[in-house]
Parts: sequence; structure tokens; C-alpha cells
Amino acid sequence: MNTQSDVDPSPQPSPAGRREGVGADWGSVALPRITKQLITSPLVGRDEDEPATTLDVSSHRASANARTALAGVGQESPSTVARSAGEGAAPALLDAGFDLTLRPMRYPRFYEMYRAAIKNTWTVEEIDFQIDLGHLRQRMTSADRHLIERLVAFFATGDSIVSNNLVISLYRHINSPEARMYLSRQLYEEALHIQFYLTLLDNYVPDQARRAQAFAAIDTVPSIMRKAEFCRRWTDSVDSLGSVRSHDDKRRFLLNLTCFASCIEGLFFFGAFAYVYFLRSRGLLPGLAAGTSWVFRDESAHMAFAFEVLKTVRHEEPELFDAEWASQVRSMIEEAVECESQFAEDVLSGGVVGLTQREMRQYLEYVADQRFVMLGLPRRYGARNPFPFMELQDVQELTNFFERRVSAYQMAVQGEVAFDQAF
Repeated sequence: MNTQSDVDPSPQPSPAGRREGVGADWGSVALPRITKQLITSPLVGRDEDEPATTLDVSSHRASANARTALAGVGQESPSTVARSAGEGAAPALLDAGFDLTLRPMRYPRFYEMYRAAIKNTWTVEEIDFQIDLGHLRQRMTSADRHLIERLVAFFATGDSIVSNNLVISLYRHINSPEARMYLSRQLYEEALHIQFYLTLLDNYVPDQARRAQAFAAIDTVPSIMRKAEFCRRWTDSVDSLGSVRSHDDKRRFLLNLTCFASCIEGLFFFGAFAYVYFLRSRGLLPGLAAGTSWVFRDESAHMAFAFEVLKTVRHEEPELFDAEWASQVRSMIEEAVECESQFAEDVLSGGVVGLTQREMRQYLEYVADQRFVMLGLPRRYGARNPFPFMELQDVQELTNFFERRVSAYQMAVQGEVAFDQAF
């Protein structure tokens, strides 16, 4: 278990000629320490002397195994163990206020997550969309292009919704300076995702009128409108909270956090990733797939942080996690599955060869069951993963990313964002 003395805020030297954070080789692929940490060991509930759980780095199991690592929200967390050592008058994680004390550090796990996230840095300029543009013109059917247009329309505003909730809810009400350090980093990563999708839109949709339609989809396309309304409802539920003081205030905050971790980042985004990896399994759109792999890794870390917060609060205030909370969470996730299933019907309405609405529904139920388990609740659907392409993913993008210097791949991208253009 990490203690105050284990947390060294000083920067570590990085080997010459390699990006900071690159660890030892895993097979033939050099992976960063953050990637190994995310997918080889539980992020919560493990002491240092416990063996790490080895996972397949090249698979969508990085998410499934993150679920395993995070399972048992009711178990004691290293963060809460660190806090209990100090006891005294130290505030609990959801106590009202704005604690600024980093010594002694009450929740070192959050600080570890922050440091790990810093080593997990990428830039949009590293992604080459040139091959993608050729595929869009020559290798994709009208149904494939409809899938892409709907996907881009969702991406255009999805991470902005998450960023907004970070500021409105999480940063205001999680009373831990080390947790706020992580949230500051997460806000940067959400901005990076927004930049990625904006650059993606500029590349894939050169016509400005159609770009405007993509951004307007949140108000004009029924399947995207429904997801946006779902997100807004849970954001609005905490918008008026000046502080979380009562039992009901804390319950509202926890439901908001659960929604964004389990449903938005943990279900809506995972559904979108499945479409991208399906196209990659057909040898299409490698630029989109490369960027999505890095976004996927970021989102997995964000979800891990959110579930660490839930685990910590459950240890400190277990009375908040009663039967009423469980019932509300079940209803929330079930509604999210219905929202994303409607989006799948829209995305696949043209008849995409090799991908059916029924399979997508089954995959969403499979992911939802993972989220239930992560929350310490029983599975609802009993679904299995229907997609072999989500079981084993190529890690070539990770190899390229971590073994090349930034200066070696600053590539020009057609249709870069111009800030003086009216989209």
C-alpha cells in the first residue's frame, strides 16, 4: 500500500531518445508504464505485495479486465486506508469544502493516477488521415459512409458534454486536492479528444454546410438528441448544487458520477469504439483507428478514476449505497442501453455488411453487464461479447506511438482546424 513517503512528486529522468513513461518491452512491443498499470494490475483494492493480474495488452479485454480490476466497489480501497491512518479531523471525500492540504496526503491513489496520466500523453498532430481519405472515396459503401457520418456527428459534441460535467460537478464536489489534480489532467484529455474529433471532422467532411449539420445533430438527429437529453438530465441534476451537505445532495452527486462513468464514457463511447474497430477489422480508416486507440486508453483511465472515487465514498459513507441507489442505477443503465440501441439502429440503417443491429444490441448489453459488476450489482442481461474483433486488437498504433519521437511524425493533415472559419 502506498504511503506518504511512497509518493515522490519529483520528475523522473527519461531515457535519452525515448518518450518519458516508456517501460520495458512486452513481447516485441514497448509499452508505457501507464498502459501496463491500467491493464496489468487492479487500479483499486490491491496492496503492493499482491500479484498483478496479467492481461492481453492487444485486446478490448483492456476494458473487460479493467472491469475485473475495479470490481467490488464495496471493498476497502487503498485510498481510504491511507485516510484512516490519519483520521483526526480530516474531511471525507464528499464533505463540503475545498481542502487544499496535500501533506499528509489523504488519497495517494488519486495522485498516482494523476502521475500515470501525465506519462500517457499524445497529440492530434501524430495522426495521419491520408489513407482514410482514400478509403472514404474509394472503398466504402453508402451504408459505410452513413455510419461514419453519424459517428462523427456524435463525436462532434460528446466529449464537450463530459468536459462540462467535469467542471459543473466533479471538480466542485470531490474534496481532495490530489483528486482535483487528476481531474485537471482529465479535462486536458477531454479537450484533446475534442481537438481530435474536430480535426477528424475537417478531414472527413470537407463541405462546411455538412460540418455544420454534424454539430447541429445534437438538436436535429433523433438518435443523437436522445443521448444528449439523457446526458443533460444527469448534468442538470447537480447544476444547482452549491455544495453536497445532505444525504440527498450526496446521492445526487453519486448518481451523476455513476452516470458519466458507467453510461456515457463507459457505454456510449464504448459503443462508438466498436464501430471504429469493426471498420479496422475490414482494413479501413487506420487514422481513425489509431486516434481511437489512444482515446480508448484515456477513457479507460477516466473510468478507473471514477470507480475509485465511488469505492472510496462507499467505504467512508456506506449508507449512501442502499437499495434505492441500486434501483436508480439499474434504471439508469437500462435507459442508457435503450438510448444507444436506438443510435445503433440509425447508424446501421443502411445495411452495413458484416455488422447487424442485433449484434450491436448484444454487445451493448454485454458492456452494460460489465458496468453492473463494476458497481457491485448483479448482471442484468447475461450477454456475451458477439464481436471477435473486440477480443483481440492489433497494437501496432501503440508500437508506433511509443517508439517514435514527436519530431519524427509531425505530419501535415489536410483540412486542419481554421479558427476563423464559420462552421
